[in-house]
Amino acid sequence: MNAISNIDPREFRNALGAFATGVTIITTRAEDGTPIGITANSFNSVSLDPPMVLWSLAKTSQSLSAFETAKHWAVHILSEEQEELSNRFARRGADKFAGVDSSEGIARLPLLPDCATRLQCMTTAVYEGGDHWIFVGQVLDFDRNDLPPLAFHAGGYAVVTRKACAAQQIARAA
Repeated sequence: MNAISNIDPREFRNALGAFATGVTIITTRAEDGTPIGITANSFNSVSLDPPMVLWSLAKTSQSLSAFETAKHWAVHILSEEQEELSNRFARRGADKFAGVDSSEGIARLPLLPDCATRLQCMTTAVYEGGDHWIFVGQVLDFDRNDLPPLAFHAGGYAVVTRKACAAQQIARAA
């Protein structure tokens, strides 16, 4: 998939940074039962019926083999208070779960607490996408809180705020 391109990779990455995303941690278990987790902002909804989501993982990731063999994984949409957790799971090596409270979900999935949303998924397809693999999964269960999400924009964390809609502004003015 090496197409000839005049696109500068760094500038392309900067251009993509203009798109604000949420921040997630994806977890699973390796074949030996070890909990595995990575920070990802390449997450998206796919379908409401059936409920499906997708995310992508670099082909160079140390966690790739665990996700390739896993039948289940969980997506944790982080709350704005979980920046440190995002940083922890973004690092290579080390036991990312050391000292982190977690519970078990479907198929013993490691579940992290205090997230805005948690989605427990079963892999339905894996696609090659350039230098990444794209994982598509059916959502088997989920839970959510009314916690504000952690966002990522232009290479750094960002705060999400709601804008008042015109009807709310008019009602307040009356």
